[in-house]
Amino acid sequence: MTQRVGRISDVASTKAKQGRVPVSPATVWRWVAEGKFPKPFKLGANVTVWDMDVVDSWIAQQSEGVSA
Repeated sequence: MTQRVGRISDVASTKAKQGRVPVSPATVWRWVAEGKFPKPFKLGANVTVWDMDVVDSWIAQQSEGVSA
């Protein structure tokens, strides 16, 4: 199985592009620092990515916690 990875531009949203979560890159980084969002990992000195399966699981867990 191939691991799907994504950079901050794939995870967070900007005015120009919709990401997996509808929050800014700054919010994603703040949530990572607070332990509220999955941590990324380094592929190289200047390449930081998230495992997109982990991000998708996090999104699913958040939707389960929302009461209608």
